[in-house]
Amino acid sequence: MAQRLGPWSLAAVETGDFALDGGAMFGVVPRVLWQREHPPDEENRIDMTMRALLIRGEVRGRERIVLVDTGIGGKLTPKLQAIYRVDHSDHDLVGSLAGQGVTPALVTDVILTHLHFDHVGGATRLAEGGEVVPTFPNATYHVQQRQWDWACAPSERDRASFFEENFQPLRAAGQLDLLDGETELLPGLFLLVVDGHTPGQQLPLIRTVKQSFLYCADLFPTAGHIRLPWIMAYDLEPLKSLAEKKRVLPQAMEEQWVLFFEHDARRECARVEEDERGYRASEPFSLMECM
Repeated sequence: MAQRLGPWSLAAVETGDFALDGGAMFGVVPRVLWQREHPPDEENRIDMTMRALLIRGEVRGRERIVLVDTGIGGKLTPKLQAIYRVDHSDHDLVGSLAGQGVTPALVTDVILTHLHFDHVGGATRLAEGGEVVPTFPNATYHVQQRQWDWACAPSERDRASFFEENFQPLRAAGQLDLLDGETELLPGLFLLVVDGHTPGQQLPLIRTVKQSFLYCADLFPTAGHIRLPWIMAYDLEPLKSLAEKKRVLPQAMEEQWVLFFEHDARRECARVEEDERGYRASEPFSLMECM
């Protein structure tokens, strides 16, 4: 099922589940606080999902089928699948797209928020001959230039998050579009750029006269991260993440943006509210309930 927002049709695309260390996900926030909503397993990992977004609409007489992020894909080694507790038993990228009537060949655009393996792994696949090729053969893949440059030469701190087989084949196939900063990619579909988590992360923002809709990626990976101090230990520049949250949240609250969470296993969407402790998420709701 899809939801209309202006000229666009939006649908959640569940690409699978995985787990990450709860302490890393919530940084300086004590476990006694985050475990209330995210109970960890025996290895301190919390349940997470990889929720992509399908955006469909007609632009200048041509149908555009846009996918935002691609999940972890199917190329991880068994060891890494076990470490991250990857689970595709209920959902996978291609199967979920098929449920929306979309085959990989129909996708015209893929917006990659950034190139960490849990966001870009499904962008490429293993072909029958063993080579790695783009999953979406007719799509243009949109990435920020600064994120591309960083992913190609990451620091010692975050190099484990980037696997070249997830993104280098996109350039080799001539399907890569490198962007320079914030832009209106398609009518009403803007890209906000934030750098605290990783340089050049881009967040799709769909704006109409009546409603705005933000794909939160890893600025707000879960609803809990709307709280200002709740910043991932994975963020390269946490104080920059804090400043970026302070830039986005007042406008999101004033204009009642719908925030769509990529990694929250139990909450798909929320709006921003404020209480005595600052910003927080509203009661959650689904994409189908948000307009």
